[in-house]
Amino acid sequence: MLTSPTATPAAPVAPATPDRVLTGDRPTGPLHLGHYFGTLRNRVRLQNEGVDLFLVIPDYQVLTDRDVAEHLGEHVEGLVLDYLAAGVDADRATIFTHSAVPALNQLLLPFLSLVSVAELGRNPTVKDEIAHSRQAAVSGLMYTYPAHQAADILFCKATLVPVGRDQEPHLELTRTIARRFNERYGPVFPEPRTLLSEAPLLLGTDGTKMSKSRANSLVLKATSDETARLIRGAKTDATRLISYDPEHRPEVSNLVLLAALCQDRDPHEVAAEIGTGGAAALKATVTEAVNTYFAPLRARRAEYAQDLGHVRQLLREGNRRANEVAEKTLTEVREAMGTTY
Repeated sequence: MLTSPTATPAAPVAPATPDRVLTGDRPTGPLHLGHYFGTLRNRVRLQNEGVDLFLVIPDYQVLTDRDVAEHLGEHVEGLVLDYLAAGVDADRATIFTHSAVPALNQLLLPFLSLVSVAELGRNPTVKDEIAHSRQAAVSGLMYTYPAHQAADILFCKATLVPVGRDQEPHLELTRTIARRFNERYGPVFPEPRTLLSEAPLLLGTDGTKMSKSRANSLVLKATSDETARLIRGAKTDATRLISYDPEHRPEVSNLVLLAALCQDRDPHEVAAEIGTGGAAALKATVTEAVNTYFAPLRARRAEYAQDLGHVRQLLREGNRRANEVAEKTLTEVREAMGTTY
């Protein structure tokens, strides 16, 4: 159902590990179906094709748009459970947390010296985050957010970064930082390419973008009964004939698309099969499709959740591997900058 992602061409200017991907999710709550069909499923595909996959859980970045990081440990463990349940193999992928890799975070200081305050301030993602910030006053961390993301990407010399189009400015700034560092100090970092996915945007139950912060999402760990209840409350329209028309019937079409993704079918075919059954038949179809598709994932997640000690050990091992990579990169940076005292 999903088209293959395409990468924009960009020749690296420094040696890099071939086919290394860096991506991740902020630990602010459980992942939902939008995450799964938008990124998670594709990450597992890349891993299974032999790509060196790095998954960062940026716990420090939780503080960019909120005053405190509530339930942080619980959310971090929840993300690891979601990753494992979706098929990420901790023996082949490196799952790690921001705060556990000091050498990564040390890159932030030289990186900030390579960009201007104006460049950071006009980043469209930063501007949008500031507009929707939960903080009484925006902290300095918000402005360093793009440079911190650059450190996430460049510490492991990632060559490909999966992003949506709204995140492209962040990656462009990362390329700028890599290029300026190489020009000023010598070739250390590759300029990573954008890995764009044509994955569909799934709406939440209220008809707006599915989001962890909007209480409108179908989370991966939901039970079948919870899923049924949430889908019953999803917004539709008054037209009884079900059709797939995202432009004119976004809420109905979103539910049709969700069923189609779970059944690996064309959404027009799904809509035609429901016909004049109306919203009730549509929601019943979606509920069955979602619960059938995600039953194995939920079972795996529940199994992993019974041994959180093992999950924490996998995370510690990922942190160890990330630290090895980060220390090596930081040594190269110090040698290039002449700060090996």
